[in-house]
Amino acid sequence: MSNRFFFSDSDTSDSGEDNLPYPKPLPRAAFLTPDFDPPTYLSSLRNRHQTLEDLRAELRGRSQDISKELLDLVNENYQDFLTLGSNLQGGDEKIEEIRLGLLGFKRDVEGLKDKVDERRKEVEALVAARKEIRRQMQVGRALLDFDQRLLELEQSLMVTSNGTHQEGQDHDFDHVIGDSGDESDDGTEGSIPALRLSQHVRQYLLVQKTMKRFGSQQPFIINQEARMERVKTTILLDLGNALKQINDQDKDQMTRLLAVYRDIGEPQEVLRVLKERRVSSHQ
Repeated sequence: MSNRFFFSDSDTSDSGEDNLPYPKPLPRAAFLTPDFDPPTYLSSLRNRHQTLEDLRAELRGRSQDISKELLDLVNENYQDFLTLGSNLQGGDEKIEEIRLGLLGFKRDVEGLKDKVDERRKEVEALVAARKEIRRQMQVGRALLDFDQRLLELEQSLMVTSNGTHQEGQDHDFDHVIGDSGDESDDGTEGSIPALRLSQHVRQYLLVQKTMKRFGSQQPFIINQEARMERVKTTILLDLGNALKQINDQDKDQMTRLLAVYRDIGEPQEVLRVLKERRVSSHQ
């Protein structure tokens, strides 16, 4: 434990007053700490045997000593203070030069920023145009594929795009009557190739699905509606002829043809054909 007190060296100890412990002078280092806090420091002096008036007097004397040291320091360095003032003359002009330079730099930066923004907008517009071109190319390829599928279906049905029959071909029931063993379901002459009709219907439905995917506002699709109608009419004509000429005993063929009608979605048409078939059979 540190010794907080010191004793007098006087030999007069008869009264007992000189032998009392006197508090040591307040250390100068205690006031130089970076986190010095007066209330905290004063509270640490509660065990100091000293009256409040003596403490005030000591602190007042310490303050006077510091003020005197500061004055001595200024007097010793007075010439240096004057030289520093002389050196600072003309600083306003330098500051103004720096300010003007910064303003010019700011204008240059803003000009570059405007150019960068303009170029960014140009790039964004070019990228958007590129995306639109790619989209249109994809639409174009899809339309070409749609046209090719429709053309193949027309060729299979022997119907040209203008609605006329192909040259040298009579559009009648002969092209849907199986004239070879490959297309005959049971190998008998005059049997009906329901498989071929079913394939035509599947191709038609596929083309129709592709057509709907483009929407009703696509100009090219709008122009193909007449072709699609002619193809459908031809398919229904083939189905009607096949259904009229089928043998009443051939239940399998009858079932297949009715299934084809169901796929194409024409229940009213099959009823009409069956009614005509019944009328013709009674004549």
